[in-house]
Amino acid sequence: MSKQEKQQKPKKPFYKKWWVWVIAIIVVVKIASGGDDTSKDTQNENKPADTQTAKESQTEKKEEPKAAEDDVPNDYKSALKKAEAYAKTMHMSKSGIFDQLTSEYGEKFSPEAAEYAMSKLEYDWNANALKKAESYSKTMHMSKQGIYDQLISEQGEKFTAEEAQYAIDNLKADYNENALAKAKSYQESMSMSSEAIRDQLTSDYGEKFTQEEANYAIEHLGK
Repeated sequence: MSKQEKQQKPKKPFYKKWWVWVIAIIVVVKIASGGDDTSKDTQNENKPADTQTAKESQTEKKEEPKAAEDDVPNDYKSALKKAEAYAKTMHMSKSGIFDQLTSEYGEKFSPEAAEYAMSKLEYDWNANALKKAESYSKTMHMSKQGIYDQLISEQGEKFTAEEAQYAIDNLKADYNENALAKAKSYQESMSMSSEAIRDQLTSDYGEKFTQEEANYAIEHLGK
């Protein structure tokens, strides 16, 4: 081949030279290797932080204050349970329950334990007054005024005047029939005269029925 032909022979493109590809492969490997290291470094950096957060969380759990109930004396808890039982099963008033809890003839709790119990006890005292009123009407055949007085009496149920009035306003009772039942009881057990029974039914120291209710009872007494 002549010198001229050698000079005219085309040169290989840059990207077809073998050493170019070798360099390219080395660069790619380096980049890939460096990326993994960076990822590992990032993971390693995060691990201590996660561990620290977990430790802090555990410490916070350990340092949580005890529940308030844990500090309540057992007597206070017992007083509350007793108060709930009196309210639910015996339909007692708030004042009546407190007195029963502290009474020497009752539960004998301290005033502090009883006060705690009543402060925690949530109940519908109007409903309790109504249930007591229904009981007095059905089992003892009492008059309207007699039931009211018994509900608010300090020697009786100790409901407030408002609670007693609610009970009377919502009580469904036939006071004529109550007066008649009382009249029959006086006649059968005490052999009283009709006029003596009438006076007893209407007396402020007796049954406290109205005159009309007493008259109804006497008229139907022998029937």
